[in-house]
Amino acid sequence: MTTDNSTRKFGCTIVGGGIHGTYLAQRLLDETQFDRDDVLIVDPHDRLLASFREKAKACGMEALRSTFVHHIGTEPFGLESFAEANDREDELVPTVDYPPRPSIDLFLDYSESVIDRKDLGSLHRRAAVDAVHELPSEAGLRLETTAGPIDTERCVLAIGYGGRYRWPDWAVELDGVEHVWDGFVPDASVDRTIVVGGGITAAQVACDLSKTQSVSLLSRHPFEWEVSEADPPWINWSHIEETLHQHPPGSSDRLEVISAARNTGTIPPYRYQEFEDRIDEGALTLAQGAVDSAAVEDGSVRLSLDHGLELLGDRVVLATGFEPVFDHPFVDQIADGLDLARGYRGMPVLDDDTLAWQGEDGRPVPLYVSGALALGSVGPYAPNVPGARRAGDRITAAITQRIRRSDATGMNESVHRTEVFD
Repeated sequence: MTTDNSTRKFGCTIVGGGIHGTYLAQRLLDETQFDRDDVLIVDPHDRLLASFREKAKACGMEALRSTFVHHIGTEPFGLESFAEANDREDELVPTVDYPPRPSIDLFLDYSESVIDRKDLGSLHRRAAVDAVHELPSEAGLRLETTAGPIDTERCVLAIGYGGRYRWPDWAVELDGVEHVWDGFVPDASVDRTIVVGGGITAAQVACDLSKTQSVSLLSRHPFEWEVSEADPPWINWSHIEETLHQHPPGSSDRLEVISAARNTGTIPPYRYQEFEDRIDEGALTLAQGAVDSAAVEDGSVRLSLDHGLELLGDRVVLATGFEPVFDHPFVDQIADGLDLARGYRGMPVLDDDTLAWQGEDGRPVPLYVSGALALGSVGPYAPNVPGARRAGDRITAAITQRIRRSDATGMNESVHRTEVFD
């Protein structure tokens, strides 16, 4: 697609070509009246799932935390069938008291097979979205992008955290510090690395690097062990309705429920034995405490902790997560430009049944939300693979219903005009 035909109006444009956007595109094609020419995915990367691939590689991910039934295909057991058909059942990793989890290679190979088989790459326009406006004289939205304007009847924000990573104050201006999500590449020539963080990403990075060098893993709090991102009932929409939707949309009560339910900063128990092995080998040490001061001395980074311990490394790798997506400048720009309602700490106020972002004046806006931005309605699994499937259920049903309602209105108007003419 080129900017020459960008003024044609699409039925639905998805902003974001990650797991959420790729999954939702299939649901729209399968379950609505949209033709392939009606659906567009806008993402600045060179291929779908590119950002997910980069992050998985950077942190040394070997297997997903989610089970094999959570993937980007629309067939419930598509990944399992793919593993069986390709004699790769051994990549469905057994997990104590939890269903098997796919290796990252199996997950990505299956995802690529889905993208190829359904030709989803042809829906992708490589561009970044700068702004979203309502069309002045007709229903719909205009997306201002680096590849030109895009007009669309509906839009879905399926964005991630937007490339804003959490940096502790002591690390902002210190040489020798990298963030794992910001282009980090393992360097075999480094002898000592300090990994900062207390969650699954920090654990993966520390275990991966400790295969070739000495690693200190520093966390502010005691290490906590949890199998999944949240308790399994949170995958079910009925539980979300009963537990989360009893509170007003956008309220602090909702965010408190989600924060309590989401196992942020935890490590899955299947990493425990690997920790033990690396510690016994002398390749990994664990430290707990807050950084009191940090300095670079003779090419090494020295971290002084609040209880007196000091850590010394050739570099520091931060696995400290993301800044909140609710206050991302891009989200602010869209909310301000479309006059959208926001709640506690900037949380989007969504219609729980459709995941449509509500206007400040209550007017309907054809803008839907999936991913981390939908935490307030989808619950603690919203940013993850299960959240993509739950959001897909609501958004696809809402768009299908809206299309049918529009078609019925158009048919009634046509009948009325015919009767008047007769």
